[in-house]
Amino acid sequence: MQAPQSPFDILDGVAALTGLRDRDLLDQQLVAVLARWLAVDQAHLHRLSGDEADLRWLTTFRQTTAGQTPDAVPLWMDWRALPTQGDRPDWARCASVAEPHYAQHPSPALLLPLPGDHAPQGVLELCGAPALDAQTLEQLMKFMRVWRHVQGLIDYSERDSLTGLFNRKSFDESFYKASALPKASDDDGTERRQDTHTGGWWLALLDIDHFKSVNDRFGHLIGDEVLLLLSRVMRQCFRFYDQLYRFGGEEFVVLLRCPEEVGAMSALQRLREAVRQFPFPQVQQLTVSIGFTDVRPGDTPSAAVERADKAVYFAKRNGRDQVRHHATLLRDGDLEEDKPDSDVELF
Repeated sequence: MQAPQSPFDILDGVAALTGLRDRDLLDQQLVAVLARWLAVDQAHLHRLSGDEADLRWLTTFRQTTAGQTPDAVPLWMDWRALPTQGDRPDWARCASVAEPHYAQHPSPALLLPLPGDHAPQGVLELCGAPALDAQTLEQLMKFMRVWRHVQGLIDYSERDSLTGLFNRKSFDESFYKASALPKASDDDGTERRQDTHTGGWWLALLDIDHFKSVNDRFGHLIGDEVLLLLSRVMRQCFRFYDQLYRFGGEEFVVLLRCPEEVGAMSALQRLREAVRQFPFPQVQQLTVSIGFTDVRPGDTPSAAVERADKAVYFAKRNGRDQVRHHATLLRDGDLEEDKPDSDVELF
């Protein structure tokens, strides 16, 4: 097995790492640098995902040949098919003790823990890595800490300081990823959207009913507590790969993946009911109005948010505490499709 290269190569990796501002690219660079530095056969990034009661190992990046760019692994898979935390005891041990570990199962590999703020994020599996001395392992862990610090800076700029959800700044990029799936051609030459995973994206806009009265009656500290608790309810209602945002004030946005409209409606109704049943301190009970729309090929954030916002507005005008689908409202004649006055889009 080839010995690690000069430590100066790691400085190149550090320079590349600290110049990134995208989480996926950051993980990709982590895998690429360490795989190249140690000249390993394969490198896999495994994250612990899901609820605390059912943590599972999700592989997010995989590199099979040293020197090549890692491939992102599709996240949209059957959750039940993923190995549980206990199914990979070597990985679990490495993550829990936060120290490098040599494993023999399922293949000989060096495991490096992915550091997190309060709990381990997962492990980086370097298959076929050579036996390393203590000094080299220390260098590797320092590099991992640099990766974590850069990740923390990205989180600081792209997460809402109160709720910890993603903020408006990070929404556009995620939205364009969702609306830009590659296209393929049918036999007749007609272009269609190609989705190798089942289902599509949906955008939901959530607004707390009568939130102004909460601030007026109980003060802004209680109002902030309501927003924080609501964000926790949202996390419990959605899956690990659904993306949650706070746009500011009492407005929240969800990007969720579902095969059909009925699945999206069911998930959002579950959230609505969970909020309704949650005992908020002092306030006791709150309700939310939710509007949602499908994310279309070539869609824009402003267009999708506007459609969802119209559905929310309809819900608020017609009793609140309900979920409304924009396309259904159009189909039933409850809303009219707006015609653009010009080609200029403002947002």
